[in-house]
Amino acid sequence: MHVESGTSRDIGSPRLGRIPILDVAPVVGCGRWPAKAVVGETVEVSATVFREGHERLGAAVVVRTPEGEELPGQPMTEVGAGLDRWSGRVTPTGVGAWSFRVEAWGDPITHWWEDALIKVPRGQDVELMLTEGSLLFRRAAEAVPGKDRPTVERLAKRLGDPTVPVADRMDAVTDPDIQNILHCHPVRELVTVSDWYPLVVHRQRALYGAWYEFFPRSEGATIDPMGRRGPVSGTFRTAMKRLPAIAAMGFDVVYLPPIHPIGISFRKGPNNTLDAGPYDPGSPWAIGSDEGGHDAIHPELGTLDDFDALVAHAADHGMEIALDLALQCSPDHPWVTDHPEWFTTRADDTIAYAENPPKKYQDIYPLNFDNDPDGLYTEVRRVIHHWMNHGVRIFRVDNPHTKPVAFWERLLADINDSDPDVLFLAEAFTRPAMMHTLAKIGFHQSYTYFTWRNTADEVRDYFTELAGSAAAYMRPNCFVNTPDILSEYLQHGGRAAFKIRAVLAALLSPSWGVYSGYELCENIPVRPGSEEYRDSEKYQYRPRDWDGADLAGTTIAPLLTLLNTLRNSHPALQELRNPHFHYVDQPELVAFSKRHLDDVVLAVVNLNPHQAREATVHLDLRALGLPDDPDNAYTVTDQLDGATYTWTRSNYVRLDPHTKPAHVFTVGSGEI
Repeated sequence: MHVESGTSRDIGSPRLGRIPILDVAPVVGCGRWPAKAVVGETVEVSATVFREGHERLGAAVVVRTPEGEELPGQPMTEVGAGLDRWSGRVTPTGVGAWSFRVEAWGDPITHWWEDALIKVPRGQDVELMLTEGSLLFRRAAEAVPGKDRPTVERLAKRLGDPTVPVADRMDAVTDPDIQNILHCHPVRELVTVSDWYPLVVHRQRALYGAWYEFFPRSEGATIDPMGRRGPVSGTFRTAMKRLPAIAAMGFDVVYLPPIHPIGISFRKGPNNTLDAGPYDPGSPWAIGSDEGGHDAIHPELGTLDDFDALVAHAADHGMEIALDLALQCSPDHPWVTDHPEWFTTRADDTIAYAENPPKKYQDIYPLNFDNDPDGLYTEVRRVIHHWMNHGVRIFRVDNPHTKPVAFWERLLADINDSDPDVLFLAEAFTRPAMMHTLAKIGFHQSYTYFTWRNTADEVRDYFTELAGSAAAYMRPNCFVNTPDILSEYLQHGGRAAFKIRAVLAALLSPSWGVYSGYELCENIPVRPGSEEYRDSEKYQYRPRDWDGADLAGTTIAPLLTLLNTLRNSHPALQELRNPHFHYVDQPELVAFSKRHLDDVVLAVVNLNPHQAREATVHLDLRALGLPDDPDNAYTVTDQLDGATYTWTRSNYVRLDPHTKPAHVFTVGSGEI
């Protein structure tokens, strides 16, 4: 619903304004939830704008800051001939609740000029047309401030002077000074405005970052190979020794699985068995024991002071700690005794444990969010604030799709009101409707289906979707693996598969992540057909010989480091909405580029981890910011090895996954 400026109307009125403004974007849920951006991110605002006849229009997008200041409108241009679709760009400069609207108006000067260009050369109504132009420019001069007004007044006088040759009068209209003045101070008739639409702006980490997941209990853990004594857990202090290496690889966020006490009842043993031994540490997601619950630390990891030291040490290396928020309990959690109403009781008076039939998770009790919603909400909010007070500003939320959406909507809005820098990542591998709704109601980032998108068509289609209309509310974080997900592609593709997936995730998504051991190409499943790791770190300690891997050259850490370095040095790779796919005549290769102003990165990737592939890559030169001339040649530099090539519109490539699975080019703007 849209109205002329200064006209009142009731919310919900179907009446259009004088100039229809329809289908404004980005708008989420008809404006129920805000579209998303981060500080410094350019957002495209578009709308369908038209009017009767062939009268000319102008349009602009106006933004309102969180303080209520309306900034000068940014001009919109018509895109797509004949579709009446207009587009403009805005770039918010600070965190907070922004809003925007579209303004449209009749543009009488442009309309007059287009008619004059047709009529005057044909001798039709020449003096009448020039007189009408003179009157329009007199009107325009009244709105032009200060020193520029006399320039427009002189033009108006000259247009209406019959003693001046017609050609000279027409030429005077095209004077660049006149054009610049009227661009800044257009004549606007029948001004119409859209509703205000919300735009929430977060800090940059909400969009862009490289995540590294590891288990502190494995770093520094010791295991007696002779079995003469039980294993000894790593601690926060020993885990701190791993942080410099993670930072050196260019990661921004260190994500920790749950660090809380682990229950004893029905504790899981190695490989998710039901017969845990006396030294088995259990799953960190079976939270709670007589040593405490979600606000406590497992005593084998250290103390709260040790955790604070870990957070500070990460910050010293330019990284943030992200903490797992898993709203579930072991049977030994204090909540089970203190708040039995927060759980579901079955007909035999036992508390229901987690199930995904036929699978059973006897070591975990799900929470019931309907018996005492306010009490449970208050406690969860207290737990989050507890960890916020200890330096945690990012939470990775475990299985949010198994909790009510309304709970998250309330909680995330509450936290955002008091601490807008706190971010939440939704770990929801589920149906699209739930994943998209969680993003709309406030989650800052979302896990994706990336792990299962492996062919060129799948990669192209999925990232086109993520960068399209969904980008207004859903920010992907493309993890290449997780403790739960060792994809079939990685199991069977060997070292090359790990490189290929890292290149795709790091370059296509502004946020990506790896689970510890990825750099060692760990790829053994617990059994054929399973995505679980053998000897999964979820159920046992997994100390790794990082130094030995470096010496043996069996790690792909140098590639991860290079990818993160490229991301940090190329603004084009820090954006979501800008991938462009280029045509390749080989179905197992994918070519894509990302561009930000003059910064262009072009990648060609062989998706077959077993065999070399040859192809011709046909570039869309305009998407690279280059003239669309097939004869022009350009220098491209492969950032993976420093090699340079001369490329044109069509180019031969050969990529061997064992020696060179991808090209990652920067593109020179100059012709050779």
